[in-house]
Amino acid sequence: MTSSRRVLSTAEARREEVIAAARHVVAARGYHGTPTAEIARAAGISQAYLFRLFPTKLELFLVLTEDCFDRVADTFTQAAARARAAGEEPLVAMGMAYEELLADRDVLLLQLHTYAAADEPRIRNAVRRGYARLVDVVRRESGADDAQLQMFFAVGMLMNVVAAMRADEVDEPWAKVLMHQGK
Repeated sequence: MTSSRRVLSTAEARREEVIAAARHVVAARGYHGTPTAEIARAAGISQAYLFRLFPTKLELFLVLTEDCFDRVADTFTQAAARARAAGEEPLVAMGMAYEELLADRDVLLLQLHTYAAADEPRIRNAVRRGYARLVDVVRRESGADDAQLQMFFAVGMLMNVVAAMRADEVDEPWAKVLMHQGK
């Protein structure tokens, strides 16, 4: 019996571990506010080894940015496939799946930090590529037209803001309106 699981080399496995540790640390403090020493400490490695795996903090942040967009794209693709199989609307299913994804504070905050760090040209280009991919995925998976896409992504950004400020913890009319509970 053969296994379809890919076996990672030690360096590849260590890179994946560092990415997982960095995801949490960078989500808390952002690109500019996170020292590489803190990332290395969280990953249980030396700072020198961190730089062997990722030559610069920028290189690591770019990997985290791509990883974040990959997670969102995969979430959309899987939700759309489940919706089509169940005879449901893919666009609605993608929105609901995204709401569930935002419960992961690291995904949410890392996403927001990628936008905040977009003044750096390489980060900006990575964010643009990632966002373009998401638009393509949503269009392909849902068949949405331009107006529907614009509304989907506008609501998604509102969801980011609502989740970031934890508006679900506020029993106020403004929060209920933003969370569609004001009806």
